[in-house]
Amino acid sequence: MLAKMGDGAKAYGGVVLIRLMYSGMHVVSKVALNQGMNPLVFVFYRTTTGALVLIPVTFALERHKAKPVTFNVGWKVFIHALYGSTACSALSTLGLKYASATSSSAMYNVQPVVTFILAVIFGMETLRLTRFHGKVKFAGILFCITGVTVMSIYKGPLFRSFNHHHLFQSGGSGSSGAAETHSKKQWVLGIFFMTLSNVLAGLWSVLQEPLIEETSKLMNTTLQVSCASVQAFLVAVAAERDFSMWKLGWNVSLAAIIYSGVIVTALSYYMQMWTLAKRGPVFLAMSTPLTFVFTIIISFSIIGDAIGLGSILAGVLLVGGLYNVVWGKRIEERGNLAKISAAPGEPGLELPPQHSKADPKVPQVRDDDNDAEAKV
Repeated sequence: MLAKMGDGAKAYGGVVLIRLMYSGMHVVSKVALNQGMNPLVFVFYRTTTGALVLIPVTFALERHKAKPVTFNVGWKVFIHALYGSTACSALSTLGLKYASATSSSAMYNVQPVVTFILAVIFGMETLRLTRFHGKVKFAGILFCITGVTVMSIYKGPLFRSFNHHHLFQSGGSGSSGAAETHSKKQWVLGIFFMTLSNVLAGLWSVLQEPLIEETSKLMNTTLQVSCASVQAFLVAVAAERDFSMWKLGWNVSLAAIIYSGVIVTALSYYMQMWTLAKRGPVFLAMSTPLTFVFTIIISFSIIGDAIGLGSILAGVLLVGGLYNVVWGKRIEERGNLAKISAAPGEPGLELPPQHSKADPKVPQVRDDDNDAEAKV
């Protein structure tokens, strides 16, 4: 059936599967933490599992064609892994422990916007507030800031699940909703950790491009995950000296580790690279809010968690902020394309065929940047 599907249908199916994978990670990780798993030990086991999957795959696929890893590349990989994987994962997991799976998935929508802001700071993107697309992007940034603020200070009334038979009864307090199990201070601390994690993830995304050019995508990922495994071990040993907390059994904690390491760290990465190659980064970013939607459905209907009104309102604001930034970027790209099309032909530049305005099959879009008609 997959062979008969076109690339467009595969791309849509791919992003849905990616977001389902991340939603599952938010939920099972939260359950594992509620059952007593140390967050930093969990990060170590998760990154190590991912490394054990990626190392043989990378060896099999790239042992004859991969660029040699020099000392200069090696220390760059180590530094990127330290803040972009180890610190980011530790902060995200700590935030998940102190808050909820729903809030974690909602805060995930901040990452593309944070990445855009950092790209503007580093001169990789533009934010022209005098233009319409600049105002749209700025409005999206304000939506995200408002969403984070609402998530931090307002929980609101709880919407209790119709499922009174919680899937993981032993989760204790975790099965009755984060809004009931965490104090106000813990909740705010959790949101702060999640926000900082997304800032580091955005910084990592912005600074990755030069490093990827020095190695392959797969080699880069494998090296960083392997470095993160070592770093996470040192951090976890320093923070958790009771080695009884390191023991694994046949329980949800082991399932969460295997799921996060194999499905999310290894498989979803490959699927994201495939989607980026087929449809580009904007298409992938537009699918991010699906993680929030799927997490609410899983947490509410299957796990039996109560959902706070504050989390829902904040999630809507964060999703709106993401779409505003993406919409503004698309408007800017269409305006730039229209300017190129209107410019005199240059050698080697092939312009798309021009359509008459009278052609009813070609919709006309007003471009606020150059006050001209652009073809979509």
